[in-house]
Amino acid sequence: MTAIPDRRITPFRADLAAGHLRGQVEAPAFAEPRPMRVVAPSAPLRREPRPDAPLDTEALAGELVQVYERHEGWAWGQLAGDGYVGYLPDEALRPDAPAPTHRVSALRTFIYPGASIKLPPLAALSLAAGVTVAEETREFALLADGGHVFLKHLAPPDRFAPDFVAVAEGFRGVPYLWGGKTSLGLDCSGLTQLALAAAGIAAPRDSDMQEAALGTAVPFDDSLSGLKRGDLVFWKGHVGILTDPDTLLHANGYTMTVFSEPLREARDRILAKSFGAITNIKRLA
Repeated sequence: MTAIPDRRITPFRADLAAGHLRGQVEAPAFAEPRPMRVVAPSAPLRREPRPDAPLDTEALAGELVQVYERHEGWAWGQLAGDGYVGYLPDEALRPDAPAPTHRVSALRTFIYPGASIKLPPLAALSLAAGVTVAEETREFALLADGGHVFLKHLAPPDRFAPDFVAVAEGFRGVPYLWGGKTSLGLDCSGLTQLALAAAGIAAPRDSDMQEAALGTAVPFDDSLSGLKRGDLVFWKGHVGILTDPDTLLHANGYTMTVFSEPLREARDRILAKSFGAITNIKRLA
């Protein structure tokens, strides 16, 4: 029996599919991709082409998107980074935008109209957003589109944070947002994906994908002993990061923030609310 492709990461619909899927899925029409880049600070990727449709994830500035259809203000495509498929506002994309030369390494930074922190900011960029630097001064980077970003808030693409847990800890207090992936709001798997990316580790978008793809399973029992900083703790539909053997950091709907708490308390509460037991604990190499 042929496995049903995961629609989250497979660009096919009842009426249209990506050209490379010919022979794998049935569709009345196939399309070849048009590469475009996100030129907004972030862009919502929605399940359907309407502004009140569920938010599945967000694409950050500089991200490459393979677009298969543009229609009535929406672009249907696939994010090149993690493969997520959905609808983005067409105005947030541009086909001729240059590839990023740097990424934001601070939790959040501003784009200024000139090389001065006293000027009113034009926009804000979140961690991992990509920018194209045209020129560097002592304190600022002049972007290809004319904006200025504080130079120490940027990193070249080959320079990574040494500790993804420390990156995740920097998000403490950020509000929980289903599908969010910025420092203005994010969900559990968005936090994990962003923190790992800052350390140079690619991760899928959703928690079930992360559970399947990341690390090796750590044996555990009811005592939850023998765990380490950096272990990923999974429930069905949820993931958190251990900041030490006994403390869980996670974006959650209980506090509606990125929050640290004792692992055993989180386990007991989640189980008591009928969300299920811990399904896996994974350790990265």
